Amino acid sequence: MSIKLVIGDEVVTIVSAYAPQAGLDASTRQEFWENLEEVVQRVPRSEKLIIGGDLNGHVGSSRDGFESIHGGFGYGERNEAGNAILDFALAYDLGIMNTWFEKRESHLVTYRSGGNASQIDFFLVRIALRQCYTNCKVIPGESTSTQHRLVVLDFRGRSYIRKRRPLVEPRIKWWKLQGEQ
Repeated sequence: MSIKLVIGDEVVTIVSAYAPQAGLDASTRQEFWENLEEVVQRVPRSEKLIIGGDLNGHVGSSRDGFESIHGGFGYGERNEAGNAILDFALAYDLGIMNTWFEKRESHLVTYRSGGNASQIDFFLVRIALRQCYTNCKVIPGESTSTQHRLVVLDFRGRSYIRKRRPLVEPRIKWWKLQGEQ
């Protein structure tokens, strides 16, 4: 499911995704990734794209081989489903925002069941616009269900990105000015 928002002069496409659970057959998982690819391919590169949801995989804390899309601040160990997430993100230049901000464990874990904790809910965005995103974290006290935690992604528009100011103000050379004296 996707929705388009117009915010100022920007168009933001938000996609909600729910990947098949572990244990389902490979064809079901493959069909999910192919459907998500179709959705992503329909979004013009000029639009901001945010994919959020339960992707049912562990990308882990290691960014080996995925330095351009993984920030190195994930949780746990990578698994096969996590490799599928990373491969998809790499193919479409999508950064996994949950891994770009250093957080304590309670702000990384998105799913708790019994004594198990994992990070399976993610936000993926176009890596070229990564500087537009200021934070991504889990709200530990809030739950969307009994096991999943609420994940929040903060962003600002391109027009709000700070432009560097020159270190020194330009000097006016009064003696070079032409005109009435």
